[in-house]
Amino acid sequence: MKTLLLKKDEVSRLIRLTDVIGAVEEAYRAFNSDQVEQPGYTGLHLEPSSAEIDFKLSHHKSGGLISMKASSGGFTDNPAQYGVPNGMGTILLFDARSGALACVMEGSLITGLRTGAAGAVSVKALARKDARSLASIGTGNQARMQIRAIREVMEIEVIHASDRIPQAQARFKADIEAELGIPVVLAESIQAAVAQADIVITTTRGSGPVIEARWVRPGTHIIAIGADQKGKQELDPETFRQAKVVVDSLSQCAEKGETQHPLREGILTRAAIHAEIGEILLGRKPGRETDAEVTIFDSTGMAIQDNTTAGKIYRNALEQKLGTFFDFLELVPLG
Repeated sequence: MKTLLLKKDEVSRLIRLTDVIGAVEEAYRAFNSDQVEQPGYTGLHLEPSSAEIDFKLSHHKSGGLISMKASSGGFTDNPAQYGVPNGMGTILLFDARSGALACVMEGSLITGLRTGAAGAVSVKALARKDARSLASIGTGNQARMQIRAIREVMEIEVIHASDRIPQAQARFKADIEAELGIPVVLAESIQAAVAQADIVITTTRGSGPVIEARWVRPGTHIIAIGADQKGKQELDPETFRQAKVVVDSLSQCAEKGETQHPLREGILTRAAIHAEIGEILLGRKPGRETDAEVTIFDSTGMAIQDNTTAGKIYRNALEQKLGTFFDFLELVPLG
């Protein structure tokens, strides 16, 4: 069996954003249908720098693939010293029947795409049908991914953008208006952005609460992306008190997501968390039920999302005969 190698430019040519949204929906449904084996991920923090590398593993039983993703970040000296990015990702796909390595692919693009697609899936399930305005709290790469994906599932009339760095705000406005043709209003404050939005996206570094509960108007859908490790936080825990809370994985979000904070403070109990999003997609629990509800989607990101997205890319590569095959294993004569 030969192993397929897919570089970043090849990965980008092999999948559309609508396909990624479908792959993420597949991942969520599989997770809540006993079709996923997904141990907790392992992370290494490399002292004395702030660099880290995480390893995420999953088995999609019906998809027939085992995936392992290694993703790194915070290697600030990389561009100047080693000529590589300060954050990278690599995905390995193994054939679940044999354990053989089927594919090695660049993984950083997939991480961005599937995280953006997760927000879009939550919009379909939890946002008001008449939602038209977004607030983007944070204007980096993931904020852009979220907007590109959400644009595939709803009409966006205006984006209210807030970032602590004025130059980043200005670049975001210029880039989004040029790429997508959506008007971007540079908000005077986070409060001003949140107060005017139907959907609020938080993609900050999660170093502390940036949104207060009193700023959130009825009917708002919040997509919380930045908190994905213990201690990280973007929302005032009081925001959860009267909200309908949906998570990607209850075990992950309770430990590492935005939900960790209201749980710790006793504002929220595990029993009060409405659903994992796969339960809603499977029709086992309702999504939004009234236009006045405040809904929160706490997304920590799951290895199964990498699995289904990378699996789609791998199958597309085989069909389109794209990529490079190489001999990784020594073949054993049959019989």
